[in-house]
Amino acid sequence: MPSVGVKLYSVFFKFLLKHRLQNRIQSEDSSSSSDPFGVTTRPEESVSPPNPLFTDGVATKDIHIDPLTSLSVRIFLPESALSPASGSHSGKSRSFNSLAGSDLLLRRNSHGSSNSLSSHKSEARRSSYVYTTSSASSSSGEEVYRGYAPSSSGKCRKLPVMLQFHGGGWVSGSNDSVANDFFCRRMAKHCDVIVLAVGYRLAPENRYPAACEDGFKVLQWLGKQANLAECNKSMGGLRRGGGGGEVKKSDASKHVVDAFGASLVEPWLASHADPSRCVLLGVSCGANIADYVSRKAIEAGQNLDPVKVVAQVLMYPFFIGTVPTQSEIKQANSYFYDKPMCILAWKLFLPEEEFSLDHPAANPLVPDRGPPLKFMPPTLTIVAEHDWMRDRAIAYSEELRKVNVDAPVLEYKDAVHEFATLDMLLRTPQAQACAEDIAIWVKKYISLRGHEFSY
Repeated sequence: MPSVGVKLYSVFFKFLLKHRLQNRIQSEDSSSSSDPFGVTTRPEESVSPPNPLFTDGVATKDIHIDPLTSLSVRIFLPESALSPASGSHSGKSRSFNSLAGSDLLLRRNSHGSSNSLSSHKSEARRSSYVYTTSSASSSSGEEVYRGYAPSSSGKCRKLPVMLQFHGGGWVSGSNDSVANDFFCRRMAKHCDVIVLAVGYRLAPENRYPAACEDGFKVLQWLGKQANLAECNKSMGGLRRGGGGGEVKKSDASKHVVDAFGASLVEPWLASHADPSRCVLLGVSCGANIADYVSRKAIEAGQNLDPVKVVAQVLMYPFFIGTVPTQSEIKQANSYFYDKPMCILAWKLFLPEEEFSLDHPAANPLVPDRGPPLKFMPPTLTIVAEHDWMRDRAIAYSEELRKVNVDAPVLEYKDAVHEFATLDMLLRTPQAQACAEDIAIWVKKYISLRGHEFSY
């Protein structure tokens, strides 16, 4: 059973969540129209500012990618990107072959943690990037960017890209919250990937399909960035500051832009991102978005080139349906997110004329939901023992396995919904173990052919 502290915090969390949902309903009733620009965070959220320096092994920056909406991303670049490319990997060797075998439903009983990918900070590596600490303006009066800027040598290490979609029951949460920032930093270091945390529009200001379309729009933006980077490379590379290590804003105007001038080449992604190894990771309702984006990527096909979704991770998906499962009956009043409050969240998210617990965004088991399941990418599903939504997530994974999709399930004993991402649970051994398990599985699909690692 969960600890007494978790139980007490769950009571407080439910009270606070119910209050916020009721406020959302009242604010919607008092508003005559919705704003398509939308919001991606709430005033009550504790946010973490971006830090473009590798103070803890990961540098971050925020980018607003759509001028017509509030859609944004936070980039998490691990310091391992500064290492020279190598086919070798030092670290603890572990086996994850059991996920591909017959025992596809695993129950995690041990909560111990293992060594994560270490961050090396040698002077040799520091010489490969610009790391400015000068004042906010240069001697010429131009504003100076104080943070990491890729080397102009063009010999930068390429890392896979992970799109991360936060949870929050559609109406709360943000990509720059303190908890989500901590989780994304952890995933960037454990998986050795560039994480793009998506700040999608929240409900009820923007109902379905706004949040889901925002997720796919980021995938399209990633493809555009890759194509712009190739064009920029053919024109002689990115212009950067001189020996002083300063990157001036005037240089940005010389970068290649798209047809409408709306997108500059993002230097971190241009130098370090490999979009052909893209992983989607969704937390709670973010898992629903990840599954939606996977389906849209299948439909788009080669139009997304060079982006390729090679795997997805669904962490305790926010699935529901009209016909209840056993866990929905027995654990309807479970910890943190009980069923009545989740139904209220769905009412705030889905348009009134479309509301149904069997809506394609809510129930993955409804027929004619999209592309055939056999085309879905390998899918790792994380479920918690004390989560009423667990059975439907397991059933979806079983349907994927029936059509030969690699779709293992990791079930964590004595765990609750959002046990690995909720603020008070982030530093528990169980949350650490979950991050390591995800990294082990993901690396099967993002390792370069010929340089596969043994974990």
